[in-house]
Amino acid sequence: MIGVEQWAEIRRMKFVEGLSGHEIHRRTGLHRKTIRRALASDEPPRYSRPPRPSKLDPFRSEIERLLGEDPRVPAKRIRELIEALGYEGSKTILDDYVRELRPRYQRRRTYQRTIYRPAELLQFDLFEPKQGIPVGHGQTRRGYVVTAELGFSRALAGALVFSKEFFDIAFGMSRCLGRLGALPEKLVWDREGAIHAGGGRPTDAFAAFCGQLPVGWVILDAGDAEAKGLLERSHRFLRTNFEPGRSFVNELDYQAQLDVWCDKVNGRVHRTTRAVVSERLEQERALMRPLPERMPDSDRRFVIRVPQQPYLRFDTNDYSLEPRLAGRRVEVRISRTEITAIALDSGERACRHRRRFARHLTFTDPAHQAELETLRSERRRPREVDVERRPLSRYDALIPA
Repeated sequence: MIGVEQWAEIRRMKFVEGLSGHEIHRRTGLHRKTIRRALASDEPPRYSRPPRPSKLDPFRSEIERLLGEDPRVPAKRIRELIEALGYEGSKTILDDYVRELRPRYQRRRTYQRTIYRPAELLQFDLFEPKQGIPVGHGQTRRGYVVTAELGFSRALAGALVFSKEFFDIAFGMSRCLGRLGALPEKLVWDREGAIHAGGGRPTDAFAAFCGQLPVGWVILDAGDAEAKGLLERSHRFLRTNFEPGRSFVNELDYQAQLDVWCDKVNGRVHRTTRAVVSERLEQERALMRPLPERMPDSDRRFVIRVPQQPYLRFDTNDYSLEPRLAGRRVEVRISRTEITAIALDSGERACRHRRRFARHLTFTDPAHQAELETLRSERRRPREVDVERRPLSRYDALIPA
């Protein structure tokens, strides 16, 4: 059998130089039949081995039957079933055959390419850092990052929170919107518990948040994470580019490093759009509505009665209250950075503490401690009793001589 180079040379001699078969035989030394076969074939010669029977052949119909009944049956289970029927072949040839055969029985999902209009959609999601976040007092705590990405520009922002409650998520959304600098038409969320009330409807808290801005919303169908694939890819980038090789002092340091990283990412050329993200963001901002002067309130508010042991418990921590307000009702307001309480009847401030994210701790204001000691000393001091001194003539009148 001749090689491809010889086949090409024979055809060149015949069809380019116009040589006869006899002359080609004289020059190449090849047999005349070989030369005739080379000239008659329009395809280059290929070495092919005759097919050999496979150990899998007697079981192909059984494999097809199993896939027809359950297209998702694992190849490992198929192997166990056909080994009981006498299959002695290797795992590899079975896996390869099942991989080729399965698409005939299991319909694969297909996707259309999505094109985003400027200022249309802002995707939100929660990213969970791999390591706990240092929060002081020798503790670390599980955190979440509320991530946001604009569909058109691919501008990315993130805010660290420590729970999936709506107040924390609302803080994260407000901070991300502030970083992006404008309002889109709609906010896109999956079926997060604080966002989705069931049946594709938003929770009252999320609907109120959107109504105050105002913006629309899109709540994705269950199991449709691909619909916000932008953020899914950004989360992989966070996992592989932001987290490795970094250490954090506390939650403030984590947020500061995250902001710097997002600014760096937004200054790069995006792989899909082939444009600088920050430049497309400027184009998108020109079409978006400005942020309101006051963002929706994301602080927690509730009313309690100051107990006899004047402390407020929140997030497993105890914060001291003004002891002279014991028994009176106060309104507590908890923001991202501080905890305050105001007496409802007089407007007096009951406390003001910096919010801590470490857990199971007690924080006492020195002024509250001093007031407690003053009240304790007042209770221990003996009371002076006024005793009336009557003239003796009154007793003489009462007691006859």
